[in-house]
Amino acid sequence: MSIAQRFVASEGETHPEDSAALTAFRCDSTNLPWIIFRAAFRAAHIEQIPPRARAVLSALARTVDAAKPFGAIFARRELLTGRALQSMRTFYRSLDDLEVAGLIERRPQARYVDAGLFGRAYLHLTAHAAALLGLIESSPVHENETVRAPFSTALALAQPSLPKPSANVADGGIYKDLSPSIIQKRQPGQLPADLQRLRALGLFDFLIFKLMREAREHGKRLSDVVEATWDHLKLAKAPINYLRALLRNPVDFALLVRRRNDEHHAEQARTQQRVDAQAVARQHAGRTFIDVNESRQFVIGAGGDSLTIFSLTERIGRQAAGWMPSFATALASGKLRPATALDLERFAHAQREALGKSQSCAAPMAHAKPPVTGAVREHIAGLRKLLKVRGRAHNVAQAVNALGTR
Repeated sequence: MSIAQRFVASEGETHPEDSAALTAFRCDSTNLPWIIFRAAFRAAHIEQIPPRARAVLSALARTVDAAKPFGAIFARRELLTGRALQSMRTFYRSLDDLEVAGLIERRPQARYVDAGLFGRAYLHLTAHAAALLGLIESSPVHENETVRAPFSTALALAQPSLPKPSANVADGGIYKDLSPSIIQKRQPGQLPADLQRLRALGLFDFLIFKLMREAREHGKRLSDVVEATWDHLKLAKAPINYLRALLRNPVDFALLVRRRNDEHHAEQARTQQRVDAQAVARQHAGRTFIDVNESRQFVIGAGGDSLTIFSLTERIGRQAAGWMPSFATALASGKLRPATALDLERFAHAQREALGKSQSCAAPMAHAKPPVTGAVREHIAGLRKLLKVRGRAHNVAQAVNALGTR
């Protein structure tokens, strides 16, 4: 028999409020190594620094790599402030306290030049802090020494390396961007000079960089494609679509650009050669030159714009066309030399001898007709008579044909 009035006192039942209270308690289930656990315990019991600095140092001790105690501490502000149970403003004040005490090192913010971004400013433990927390083996001096000066004295003597956050923005050394309110993408450097003309077609820098990446994926260079097709590209109604279609085209635009450049350089070389040849011709205007074989004589006009060539077998000289480049080349190579008075006299004598020999050879050929004999005359008279007889017979046949038709 039960004496207690269970239904009245509700004995033996579990109240729902008690079960909710039991399940409301939560804790961190992370298992820390002994060296990290000891470091966090020691950081929380350093009496010479303020409590807020001890909390942050304990959070840093939980985050640091035991194998690399002097390495960068890869932890976000949210993680550290959550473990230290501090606000962002108090967190930055605690970092200033730890830096003044010589326990942490706050290096300046790095910059990724290739990506054009600002990196994080990581925190590092000093050698004194690592030895104090037991992360490295401390020397007897470190074991026996205490903090050299009170924290208030150190704070008055030293100043943090980073400026104190303002009242409006909790700016600090571990911010990624200089202006968190503006989300801005950064490009590595500026556009190449040969691609800046794409801006005139309505293409922004971000799109041009994207097209450069697409061209690289297709095994091309955007600069070569634009250079090879610029005359058509600037007239296109949709230059973006046209340019992307060119990137998909299997044409070797780099080869086209090289050929065009080679032709351009060759044309420039020819133009420069003509200019140099004209200068050489004007420099030697009115002078006479002779070749190494002394068979031809070259006379430049007084204005340097004409060249007359005399040969040993021709009495009259001939005018040359387009002679300046070849004349300058022959003069530079030594095939022509300025004629002296003795050279002119020799050439005139050799020309007279050559012309005299040609006239003596041509005279017998002009009078080589055979003499007309009597037999030849009789033969010619017989041919004439035969022609007269045939002409008369032809006339009689025509008259008979005319009578027959009547």
